[in-house]
Amino acid sequence: MVAFTKGLHEIGDGLHAYLQPDGGWGYSNAGLVTGDGVSLLVDTLFDLRLTQEMLDTMAPIVAAAPVATLVNTHANGDHCYGNALMAGTEIIAPRETAAEMAAVTPAMMHMFLTTDLGDVLTPYLRRIFGDFAFEGIEIAPPTSTFTGRLRLDVGGRPVDLIEVGPAHTAGDTIAHVPDARAVFTGDILFIGGTPIVWAGPVGNWIAACDLILGLDVETVVPGHGPVTDKQGVESVRSYLEHILREARERHAAGMTSYDAARDIDLGEFADWGESERIAVNVDTIYEELDPSHEPADVIERFTRMAEMAAG
Repeated sequence: MVAFTKGLHEIGDGLHAYLQPDGGWGYSNAGLVTGDGVSLLVDTLFDLRLTQEMLDTMAPIVAAAPVATLVNTHANGDHCYGNALMAGTEIIAPRETAAEMAAVTPAMMHMFLTTDLGDVLTPYLRRIFGDFAFEGIEIAPPTSTFTGRLRLDVGGRPVDLIEVGPAHTAGDTIAHVPDARAVFTGDILFIGGTPIVWAGPVGNWIAACDLILGLDVETVVPGHGPVTDKQGVESVRSYLEHILREARERHAAGMTSYDAARDIDLGEFADWGESERIAVNVDTIYEELDPSHEPADVIERFTRMAEMAAG
């Protein structure tokens, strides 16, 4: 993982990225777009403590330009559980994201951390999620939804929301700020960490990378990891193409998805964080390739990742 620092980073005029090293499980990024007397927040964080810390850091800016709108790039909790602190704010997300927010609740995450799920899975879950406090968080869902594209006016400056899912999740959105030549990608990009394909299809995710590469942008804020540029987008695209090609070959050879995941040589991507996510990625690709393939449930998927992480 490339070294980067925690906190609010100015990346353009009236444009900030809030970064959380090391970008691994749960340590996501957010963004702040400020116009004339008003601001837009892109994503909240995994729990209330971290979100409040972020909001406190932003306070000197939003004192003169309050956050009127929050955009959730997707439904994973590390990008929306902090919504609970945004009472009175318009919350916008694609229709699919709004529907998916109810699927993995803070209560479920708390259960994962407090239930004995076996000698392999329990320590893994507590290692990757033990830093976060999920108890007592209530989901604050979007107050309005959209499909396709939506242009927002943030104090006189345009922000384009572009739906690119399903890919990482059932609903994924990027937020393009044309006048700053910048884009907030949500979890379409993991920089220094391994992408995880919860939903797919991978082809949609590759198309989302192509869309970003086609935008007139210089600054790219990923869902996890340091701020990057189009080279970071190309790296994620290359990883997705690699696992798609390798999984197809093993599927054609009759290997199970888990055997295939353990067999694939990650090559240049082997040193990316959370490489065990390939267990989920290959299982999702198998589901794309064969409608009769029964995908592993969430407990089994995490168990496979735990086993691979343990070597």
